[in-house]
Amino acid sequence: MIRKNSRIYNMAFTGLFAALITIFTAYIGHVPVGVNGGYIHFGDGLIYLAATILPWPYAMLAGAIGGGMADLLTAPAWTLATVIIKALIVIPFTNKGRRIVNKRNLAAPVISYFISATGYYIAEAILFGTKAAIFTSFTGSFIQSFGSMIFFLMLGITLDKVGIKARLER
Repeated sequence: MIRKNSRIYNMAFTGLFAALITIFTAYIGHVPVGVNGGYIHFGDGLIYLAATILPWPYAMLAGAIGGGMADLLTAPAWTLATVIIKALIVIPFTNKGRRIVNKRNLAAPVISYFISATGYYIAEAILFGTKAAIFTSFTGSFIQSFGSMIFFLMLGITLDKVGIKARLER
């Protein structure tokens, strides 16, 4: 039997989450917006979920790999920025406790929005040499983060109802 805190368990779930994040970012619910190659997707919601189940380093890796792979498939210019940003948006979340949706994880998507929006604004300024795009950058990030937050909350509440964290701890 593989225990919850074993490296094998965490690596297996990291790979599973990375694959799901890639698919949900690049293909499922993928809606291109703006002229800069950005798009709206549900992948961040799965990064949030990974952050509530896995320890930080594994959740960061799942987010970085999944988001990076999706960008390699759809918007390669953004890959490096995405790898860094998707690893960082995990930080506000906690995997402690018996529930996915708890007080800290209710506030975490809002903090993650600011990390993501700031990161992508900096990346956009570097990639396109302009700081004039702050409105479009933060607006697109807000829409993206809000949709991912709703997806995460719906998924988290559903998984909490079936007691998924207790089942995973066995």
